[in-house]
Amino acid sequence: MASESVAAVSAPAAAAAAGGGKDDELADLVRRLVDALARYSDRLPFDLDRQKLRSLTTLAAIAITLVFAWKLLRAPQEQPRRPRRRVAPSPSNTSSRSRQGALTGTDACSSADSRAHEAINQLFQPVNLTLEQLVRHKLSEGRRVTCRLLGVILEETTPEELQNHVTVRPSVLEVLLEIAKFCDVYLMERILDDESGEKVLSALSEAGLFTSGGLVRDKVLFCSTENGRTSFVRQLEPDWHIDSSSEIVHQLSRFIKYQLHISPQQTERAAANIFSSTSLEQFFGGLDQR
Repeated sequence: MASESVAAVSAPAAAAAAGGGKDDELADLVRRLVDALARYSDRLPFDLDRQKLRSLTTLAAIAITLVFAWKLLRAPQEQPRRPRRRVAPSPSNTSSRSRQGALTGTDACSSADSRAHEAINQLFQPVNLTLEQLVRHKLSEGRRVTCRLLGVILEETTPEELQNHVTVRPSVLEVLLEIAKFCDVYLMERILDDESGEKVLSALSEAGLFTSGGLVRDKVLFCSTENGRTSFVRQLEPDWHIDSSSEIVHQLSRFIKYQLHISPQQTERAAANIFSSTSLEQFFGGLDQR
């Protein structure tokens, strides 16, 4: 009779459980409950009807089974494991462990702070850009550049000096060649005679500006007046014009997208599209000069 009751209880438990392993555990739990109640009834000081006891036990087991089945059906398939409880430390070791824990927590905080400071320092370190990246950034991806020679590419500052000597500034060579890699560069200057023009071309060639991938000799233009240089720039319509004359920079401000005024003294910007610098290489020396 007991085996039939257990089988009857086990059947709905197996149907309600989600997996085979849970069914076996639930059936074993119900079986233990029935056996425990039966053994407990033998120890009572009065007689108890075994049939009624088994009926009551069966009803109780069915109720428990239904509750367990309902909980199993509602619970997720995989539940995270509960962390194990730590054994409470003895009073004798409480103070020493607390001090050790405090030290460990302090070390962990200091280590975390140091890592955070290191990450912040790396984040705000200045970026070391190459000259090519600086030139492209400064020129805003401009593709055509016109540039005066006197006071920018050459040491000389007046056309009269070109009649005697022509000196290319060594510090400007690398920047100028870098600009020529991705820009169409035109150099221009006012001269007093043809001999001055020949001296300029010879000096530029000796400096290596006409080498492969550099400047083009035919794009060095000469004129006899300042207005002639202004006309060159307006006809070429460059993205950038570089000049040492504040007057010409002012005249071209309405027609040229960007201009760079080269002056020994740092001047204030006359317009939003006009930049100033003491030299061409200094303008491309860092992003903070923009």
